[in-house]
Order: sequence, then C-alpha cells, then structure tokens
Amino acid sequence: MSHQQEKPLKISKQLRLKAHEFLSSRKNPENLLTIVRHFESGADLSSCLLTLELIFTNLLKDRDMYVEVIPLKPIEKNETNQYKEWLRNLYENCFNKILETFENDSNKIQIQGLSTAMNILSCEGKFPLENKGNLECYVPLNRLKPILMKLLSNKHNNIHLINKYTEYLLYSDILFFSWKLLPPLTAKTNPNETYIMNYLRLLEKLELKKTDEQTLCGTETAFDENVPLRALNKVWHCVMLWDHSPQTHKQLLIVLLERVLPHLEKPLFLTDFLMDSLDVGGPISLLALQGIFTMIQVYNLNYPNIFAKLYSMFEPEIFHTKYKARLFYLSDLFLSSTHLPENLVAAFAKRLARLALIAPSEDVVVICMFIGNLILRHPGLKCLLNNPTEGNVISADDPYIMEERDPIKSNAINSSLWELKSLQQHSIPSVATAAKFINSPLPTIEWDLSRILDETGDDIFDKEVKKHGKLIALAFDKSHDQILHYWNF
Repeated sequence: MSHQQEKPLKISKQLRLKAHEFLSSRKNPENLLTIVRHFESGADLSSCLLTLELIFTNLLKDRDMYVEVIPLKPIEKNETNQYKEWLRNLYENCFNKILETFENDSNKIQIQGLSTAMNILSCEGKFPLENKGNLECYVPLNRLKPILMKLLSNKHNNIHLINKYTEYLLYSDILFFSWKLLPPLTAKTNPNETYIMNYLRLLEKLELKKTDEQTLCGTETAFDENVPLRALNKVWHCVMLWDHSPQTHKQLLIVLLERVLPHLEKPLFLTDFLMDSLDVGGPISLLALQGIFTMIQVYNLNYPNIFAKLYSMFEPEIFHTKYKARLFYLSDLFLSSTHLPENLVAAFAKRLARLALIAPSEDVVVICMFIGNLILRHPGLKCLLNNPTEGNVISADDPYIMEERDPIKSNAINSSLWELKSLQQHSIPSVATAAKFINSPLPTIEWDLSRILDETGDDIFDKEVKKHGKLIALAFDKSHDQILHYWNF
C-alpha cells in the first residue's frame, strides 16, 4: 500500500527531472520526446500535464519557438529555424492532446487539463510565437476557441469545467474574447440537450461588463461593452429557436430572468414564448410567470387572461413542489394593485381558503396571511366574512364554483370564507391562531409573507415544542422505576 502511494510521487519527480534536463540542454530533445510519449500513453496524466506546462511556458518565455516573420520575405531555412519549426509542431500536437483530457473520466484530470491549457494560453499571450506589431494585449484566439469548443461539448456534461472556467472570466481580456467567439460557436440548427445545457451554463457565467481591470495575457485591453451586448442579442435569437426538453426549457428561463432579459434589444419578441411556457405547467410555468410580471412592470405590456392562468396554478399539487414559495410570492405581486376588480380578487381568496383545508400546516399559515392581505387591499371583500353562508360546510349552499377556470365566473364574491372558521379548530395551535384573524379587526399594515414563505412543517413543530417545552418538562415523571417496570432494557 505504501509502495503504491509513493509511485505517483516517484513518477512526477522523474518527469520533472527529465523536463529540467531538457530545458538545460535543449539541443537534445530525447528527454522531451520521452515525456510526450508517456503523456500520449495515458499514464500519470496529472503529472504529465504539469510537466508539459513547465516545459512549454519556459520555451515561450525564452522565445525558443519564436520566429521573426518579415512580410514578403521567406523564413530562412537553417538548422535553428528547422528546430524551432519542429518544436512548434510538437507544441501544437501537445496542446491538442491537452484539450483531449477535458473528456477524461476523471474530473480532477479534466480540471487540471483546463488549468494547463489556460496557463499556456496566458504565457503565449505575453510571449507570442510571432511578432504581433503594436498589439499591447494579444490573446491567442487559436488557443481560446478550441477550449470553448470543448466546454460546449455535445457529449459530456461540463458543469465542473465551466465552473472552473468562471475563474478565468474574471480577467477582462478572456471575458471580452469569450463573448467575441461565442456567436460563431453557437449551433445554428437544433443541438442536443447536452450541448444546450453546457451552452446555457456558460452563458449564465458570462458577465456583460468587466469586473476587474486585470488581464490574463498581459497589459490592459480596451473593453468595448457594446461587443458583449451585440453578441448576447445575436446568440439569444438562436437559442430561442432550438427545440428544448423540459430540463433545457427550465434552464433557458432561469438564464433569461437572471441574466438576459434586461439587456435584450427587442424584449417584445418574448411575448409568445412566455405565454406558451406558461401553459407547460410546473416550474416552467412559474418561471414564465416571473418573466411576464417583469414584462408588465418594465415594458407596460398587456397579457390577456394572465389572471385566469395564475388562478389555474393553484391546485392541490402545488403544496408538494419546491416552487410553491415562488408562486405565493409572484401571486402577491400580481394581486398587489388596489385597482383590480373585487370579484376577481375574491376568487383568489376563496380558492386559497378552499385549498387551505387540505394544505400542509406551514402553507395554511401563509394562506391565511395572504387572504388577510387581499382583504386589506380590497375592503369590499369583508363581505366574505359576513355572508349568510358563514359557518356552512362545503355543500350545495356554497355558491362558489371551484371547477370554474375563469375566476370572474366562479361566483366567489357571493360566497363566504367559512373554510377559515373550520381551520380555527386545527390541531396545531399556530394554524388555528392564524385562521382567527377574521374574528378581530384587521391590522392597518399587511402581513409580511416573505418572512414565513420558506417555513416548513418542521419549523412549525419546533416552535410549538419550544412554546410548550416547559409544560412538558414539568409534567414529566423523572423516576426510572416506572419505566423499568414496563420495559426490559
């Protein structure tokens, strides 16, 4: 076992020794070829990557592969230039092999491969293979482009590599040229799901403005902020036309809401897409709803039947999903206007009250506060607290039509919130207390839903235990005799 642990260390030392021997006597390439052959064999890849990085960054710094190119003058064929050409060909082949490690089975090797490739790219940017004239900052795009192509694989989920690449996007030159290279690397026809997920994850990481003056390849570069904006609008048009699976559809909406929407030149083109997404159901509908709210709020758009669609989302299944807090939050925003028709708002209050009868305890508390807020905004809804049907159980006497999809036609305004009366008998005291708000004068300010939206049943249980913990402790018989009487330990 100890011998196996020493082996990688031994090989890495051997490789490093051969690298130093080559760098100290570069006319003898045998040591370099031995390292390259070992790398190509697929053995000890991590050590090989670090060794090749050491060799090629030193060759670049020392200009051992540099060729002076003079326009209209052929490169002189002498022994030195032939050796440089041989080194450059080997360099090209090794860089391509380094890129192949991005597809290795080991995430550790993949990340080491990306690190080595970017460190070599950085060094070549500072010490180019040829004269770059007056360019103060040179980014070798022939290195960066294949790196991005590997990240945008259609075969491998590259989320860990893309997360690592985010570290390099802090450099303004890498960020700028990543944007510049993205449009030609964007699939024009329908790519597969793996490519789309990699693409959207990369797009999500790309900032539109530089976050730092620092560059990876040398002195400061001019960062034209119009370039990323133009690139974003260009690629987004393609992304929207791809065929999306439920997973990529959801990721697309997340990127749209969190990164893209404020920067689109023609956001009105999203209207049909968002309305179609609203009909999909589940988290996709919720994300689309958030997009629609932004479009209404920022661009003053009018979406037909948006309240009917919102109303239809309140089904019993909502309480068993991860995104229920988002639905409550967005519904609170949509229903915040005091200019909405009272029969529309009454339908939401009534539907929520009906659902509260079967909802988990933590959601009942939210629903009670939500209904209370709706009544505060629309004092006319106090009729729901005073209607003669009050106290009835669900029966033919309740004029509310739960099955009606159009909230205006549900006849909720002629019903009552008898469901809240029933909830006042709930076994969990905090739920029963929440439902009793209808027995007292309403407060002057609204309940803060955000404070409790993420509460779980465990949170409520813990609160009740703490509240009654002292009583339980006092009532507990500390004597072990009775316990031993009934249990044989």
